Amino acid sequence: MGTEEGSRPRRYELLDSLRGIALVSMILYHFLWDCVYLFHMPASWFSGNIGDFWQKSICCSFILLSGFCCGLGRHPIRRGWIVTAAGGVITLVTLIVVPEQRVVFGILTLLGASMILTGVLQKILNRIFAPLGMAAAFLLFLICAPVNDGYLNLGFFTLSLPKDWYWGYGSAFLGFPHDQFFSTDYFSLIPWYFLFLTGYFLYQWIKSSSLFHRYGTIRIPFFSMIGKHSLPLYLVHQPVLYGALVLWGTILA
Repeated sequence: MGTEEGSRPRRYELLDSLRGIALVSMILYHFLWDCVYLFHMPASWFSGNIGDFWQKSICCSFILLSGFCCGLGRHPIRRGWIVTAAGGVITLVTLIVVPEQRVVFGILTLLGASMILTGVLQKILNRIFAPLGMAAAFLLFLICAPVNDGYLNLGFFTLSLPKDWYWGYGSAFLGFPHDQFFSTDYFSLIPWYFLFLTGYFLYQWIKSSSLFHRYGTIRIPFFSMIGKHSLPLYLVHQPVLYGALVLWGTILA
């Protein structure tokens, strides 16, 4: 949603469509993930570079879009708590039902925390020159990309981080997971919040652009509909996929 002073909020259908495309891609990815890792379907390419690139493209798309849309929303903190709660539900369910495939600090937890943090810092962030903020945020994302593995990427060399920073679940949430930490879907605040901010500053930069207002209303029917309901669809897609695969296996048995 977007707001124009003195008028009703405008819906930028293109953002819904892009979110819908990313969600469909994620559902297909998780379908294959279930087939390969839960039902042992042979697909060596999926666990290699192709599968890794596919996964990262989905995650980066969601995080950038969420950051971009955060600038459009009126209540980022309230929305953030809703998304965080949804992430907590996924964590609780996986810990109870499939603890060996548990999701701790997954992408919904990251997005919710990012919305809350951005809502708190919004007045400060909006004072930053948007192109500079976007460039700085993306640079910090690249530098901090390997922080989960214990170091920073400084271009021609790396900087190792103190091992005592990696001590527990609190540090894992920030980006410093301890040796025993495990999650099948892990997105820490660092580095991913910087990618979220990249999207946020991108919106601040182009929000007054005539091109954005002209083409932002483009609608791709099926994907736009999916994108408008992305959160509930995200919550139910894995149980539905798993149930369908179990039923299919039972029928073939």
